[in-house]
Amino acid sequence: MAKIYTKTGDRGETALLGGTRVPKDHLRIRAYGTVDELNSWIGLIHDQEIPEPSRSFLRGIQDQLFSVGSILAADPSKPGVKTPRLTDDDLSGLEREIDAMTEKLPVLKAFILPGGHPVASYCHIARCVCRRAERHTITLAASEPVDELVIRYLNRLSDFLFTLARHLLEHYGAPAVEWKPRMPGG
Repeated sequence: MAKIYTKTGDRGETALLGGTRVPKDHLRIRAYGTVDELNSWIGLIHDQEIPEPSRSFLRGIQDQLFSVGSILAADPSKPGVKTPRLTDDDLSGLEREIDAMTEKLPVLKAFILPGGHPVASYCHIARCVCRRAERHTITLAASEPVDELVIRYLNRLSDFLFTLARHLLEHYGAPAVEWKPRMPGG
């Protein structure tokens, strides 16, 4: 690509993989655009001073999110469009990492407030963006075909990001702050 700008989107449309033009606020664009935003937040977490196993794992997630974005960017009415794959192993990898981190964490007895350390806060922001990507993808799936593995992956990824935030609080020796709701009459 010689130039970064093509001017083809100047009228508020963009092309899906397969060539179909859609408005830039199309549900499919919202879904993969939010995945792109999530990938940027994960890049920010990766670039912090975090333990190496987590850093490497995050790089793998970024690669998987490019696959998710490609899957979501493909026009489902054009079955010949090739996209990178997301696999059950990708989902299992998230689950293994969640389980490994959870084994070393205190039992969660209450909701915790996002924060406690800047990198944990970044994880919580990424978790919220991940949930938004999941919601957009579920909305899209109500009207167009979407690979169910994409929805399952985003759901599990948000769990991973929550657990990573707790894990990094432990790593930095920062306390998790429990939510203490003010209940009526109490």
